[in-house]
Amino acid sequence: MAGKTRIERDSFGEMRVPAAALYGAQTQRAVQNFPISRLRMPRTFLRALGLVKAAAAQANHALGLLPMGIANAIVEASARVAAGELDAEFPIDLFQTGSGTSSNMNANEVIATLASRRLGRSVHANDHVNLGQSSNDVIPTAIQVSAAIAWHDQLRPALKHLKTTIDRRAKQLSKVVKTGRTHLMDAMPLTLGQELSGWSAQIHSGIERLDDSSKRLHALPLGGTAIGTGINADTRFGRKAIAALRVSTGVKFRQAENLFEGIASQDAAVEFSGQLNVLAVSLMKISNDLRWMNSGPLAGLGEIELPALQPGSSIMPGKVNPVIPEAMAMVCAQVMGNHATITVAGASGNFQLNVMLPVIAHNLLQSIELLASSTRLLADSAIAGFQVRQSRLDESLARNPILVTALNPVIGYEAAAQIAKRAYKEGRPVLDVAKEMTSLTEKELRRLLDPSALTRGGIGSGGGG
Repeated sequence: MAGKTRIERDSFGEMRVPAAALYGAQTQRAVQNFPISRLRMPRTFLRALGLVKAAAAQANHALGLLPMGIANAIVEASARVAAGELDAEFPIDLFQTGSGTSSNMNANEVIATLASRRLGRSVHANDHVNLGQSSNDVIPTAIQVSAAIAWHDQLRPALKHLKTTIDRRAKQLSKVVKTGRTHLMDAMPLTLGQELSGWSAQIHSGIERLDDSSKRLHALPLGGTAIGTGINADTRFGRKAIAALRVSTGVKFRQAENLFEGIASQDAAVEFSGQLNVLAVSLMKISNDLRWMNSGPLAGLGEIELPALQPGSSIMPGKVNPVIPEAMAMVCAQVMGNHATITVAGASGNFQLNVMLPVIAHNLLQSIELLASSTRLLADSAIAGFQVRQSRLDESLARNPILVTALNPVIGYEAAAQIAKRAYKEGRPVLDVAKEMTSLTEKELRRLLDPSALTRGGIGSGGGG
């Protein structure tokens, strides 16, 4: 038996709406029109949408366009939307009208219903809640606000934590020497601290790139209304509403210099997603380094031992897998895919409007949130606790013929190459072979081939010179 309904009306006519729902006819039409994915607009986006509606009401009251009672009721209801109390009242599928009009009207209807109940008189979804606004400037604004907040509150602190964790381990391991690798083949030695310093620099660069890109997210098109001209909005509205957003979020939002750009394009979101993509590339590299270093432990490199978190096989007893780096790598793959979607969506603007806004919101916020949670796991459950297998590192170093590179300035490249080839062929330490094939003393060879000294680079570094 169907649930109880009530009759609501919009410009299309009458519509049956669930009796207990706070939303109205336009929301219900969208629910029926888009039974596609069961995906909904993200929580972070709904938070931003509530904040935007509250800021708009405050601005309109300050401009003398909304009575205090109606403005306060709208602000109170919008705060409940922002806080997540009313998420069940936002049932529209992610894959909806490309401008996000359905979600904007969903918010307008819910807020209007609550405000009307509080005041005991009608508050109109369009005339009051949506005053001075259009879906075409509200939804892009909410995307940028939500992404900027998620960056500042979630991902940026997580990346700082990851970098701090890496830096702490790099300091602890600054004297642990290992075989370097290029092309997955033996190369000159370096310290584990040096290796981790490369990871730290990647994360640092990622933070700087995202900080720079976030500045473009701060430039909001609110006030441009339908196409950027600001029709039906007080010319002061956008700046006043954005000033209220600065207060409620603590983020330095400003009105975009060109409102046409902010509505017609999603370049700021595409740029920010591009930097998330770069970050995903960095994290994929770090994750794969950890997996290789942990591989084995007998038949692989076995240089480190990641924390054992769970059984690794349903059939092979005792097997333990690098599950956190694997999870991180999958997140990276998802972020890369999300960026491809955002790129196509960002290119889907025609004339004065982009028409793939909801899918940009979903993918951009998913990328930020996935990276925020997974990088904390990578720091705390993998990097912070891995153990070094010193004996394995020492064994590999002792048998690494590439150390002969340090002899190039003394005996020449060709002679050094012959030593390396013989050491490989006979499976002997390069020091022993070099003693037989050069006139250098064992003391000189030990100085020149000292792996620890070689990590400091330079010519003749075995002697510190």
